[in-house]
Amino acid sequence: MLAACGMQRCHQEALKKNRVMLAKQLVLNVLVEHMVEKDIITTEMVEMIQAKSGSFDRNVEFLNLLPKRGPNAFSAFCEALRETQQQHLEAMILKTMSNLSHEIARLEHCHESDLPYPASESCNSKRPRWLEPMEHSLDNGDGPSIPPVKYCTPEFYHNHQHLAYKLTSEPRGLALILSNVCFSSEKDLEYRAGGDVDCASLEMLFKQLGYRVTVLRDQTAQEMQNALERFSKLRDHRDVDSCIIALLSHGVEGGVYGSDGKLLELQEAFRLFDNANCPNLQNKPKMFFIQACRGDELDRGVDQRDGKGWSDSPGCEESDANKDESLKLRLPTCSDMICGYACLKGTAAMRNTKRGSWYVEALTSVFAEDSQHTHVADMLVKVNRQIKQREGYAPGTEFHRCKEMSEYCSTLCRDLYLFPGYLPGK
Repeated sequence: MLAACGMQRCHQEALKKNRVMLAKQLVLNVLVEHMVEKDIITTEMVEMIQAKSGSFDRNVEFLNLLPKRGPNAFSAFCEALRETQQQHLEAMILKTMSNLSHEIARLEHCHESDLPYPASESCNSKRPRWLEPMEHSLDNGDGPSIPPVKYCTPEFYHNHQHLAYKLTSEPRGLALILSNVCFSSEKDLEYRAGGDVDCASLEMLFKQLGYRVTVLRDQTAQEMQNALERFSKLRDHRDVDSCIIALLSHGVEGGVYGSDGKLLELQEAFRLFDNANCPNLQNKPKMFFIQACRGDELDRGVDQRDGKGWSDSPGCEESDANKDESLKLRLPTCSDMICGYACLKGTAAMRNTKRGSWYVEALTSVFAEDSQHTHVADMLVKVNRQIKQREGYAPGTEFHRCKEMSEYCSTLCRDLYLFPGYLPGK
């Protein structure tokens, strides 16, 4: 079954039907500060809004962001309207929502089922549940079962290590998994059925790859922030060659939810491990894996059209400007990182409530099979390929044949081979 973490459908529709009036009449100056205070938007988003040329364009930018800011965004927006003496706009929206509620309830009644269902990592617990063919659960539903990691040969190591990051320490590095499946009852974030399967699968994979793994479950946003900060400052990073961070939760674009329904900003998490804040990991590869929605739009896919394949993209040239003027080796603030995302910006990530998420299932399978002879970036391309080929199954609903597309971004500077099982001199 698949589970979807965004604003409720009726709230989205109410905003959409009043979009032009809101874009014309909304007074944002003070309202955005209330939204920052309520942890709905960030100061960076306020700057992005304010960069627009006129009030109409600024309002449009805000209205584009609002539905992507989680299940509490609508109620916080209505409260902010009251706090800034714009009750007439709130009344207009609530009237529209009242007219829509009967139809939404009817649709939900039609689509609900007691059978297992696919779900996305979006937080809208009111989204109609939809079916996927019942797939075999892992270990008959009793737990994850990933294939054993295949070890690389000494010959492979010696033939490839000269172009790769040094990755021979024992352990290979430290790994931290933050997995949230249960959320506070006052927040509209549903239980992430199948999330424990993801957590157990990744823990098993990372251990087989030679990492020392720490798992923390159901942490608030502040606890997640504190855990990441403590982890980034561990002295043990000095003695190992890499690190892994996995974040598994509901999410929106740019953030993941703590168990208290508050957001942890991903850029803040990345910042803790950059060259300025984590010197013990300078020049060492840092891997991030994010299993969370980055919006609530379902990718419905398109039909393939026959034609030419993709053309090669032109390469880029390096700049050697001022090369000789540098008297001391310096590093860019952020480098040697690679981050795999379960889905594209603005879209929902799919999770099977028996087998776990599509992304983690593909990730563990590919890494177990191919890390013996393939570097991480190429393995993530293979993960992309597997995710691209998968689709949901929900005949008679708008979710039939939905798709997901994973992606990764990288500032790696060498090939990142994990060299599983290889220990020099042993």
